[in-house]
Amino acid sequence: MPEKVLETPYPVIDTDPHFSRVLRYMRTEDYTAWAVVTGGFPAAWRLWEALDPSGRISPTQYRAGMRVGGIIGFCGGFLLAYQNSSSNAFWGWRENKREEEMDLKELTQRAKEGKPLYGESSHQPWVQNAAHQNSVFSQLKFAAIPMLNFVNHPYHGTDPAKYGVGVKKEEE
Repeated sequence: MPEKVLETPYPVIDTDPHFSRVLRYMRTEDYTAWAVVTGGFPAAWRLWEALDPSGRISPTQYRAGMRVGGIIGFCGGFLLAYQNSSSNAFWGWRENKREEEMDLKELTQRAKEGKPLYGESSHQPWVQNAAHQNSVFSQLKFAAIPMLNFVNHPYHGTDPAKYGVGVKKEEE
């Protein structure tokens, strides 16, 4: 299946970034959103209980609810930060100059060292393709199924020549 070509206001860096790259490229506002959502769930629980006290729950149940709210907030905040980082840094939907420079530096260095741009994979090519098909733009489907890319594969929707891959072969 051919790669979808995106027309975005900023350069597309990677249409299916690896999990570790998304975390490395997160900005302060992504971490801030994660923290706000994490704290927001227990705060909402406390506010709701203050405005409309049930009177039927024990302090133990209240604390358990706060813990569950914190866990839900942490997971939801992480998914929000991950989605924001993907759309900001990699898909070119918002300004991504910082990430573009980081990407160019990182992958050009890998190309100079002769390493695969997006890491080595022990998986068969058909498994890599299936992983790519399942995880490309999956950040937009977090409400249905949170699927993150943990597989190194060569399908990223960008031209590897901009990192210097294949230049030496053409010169010789």
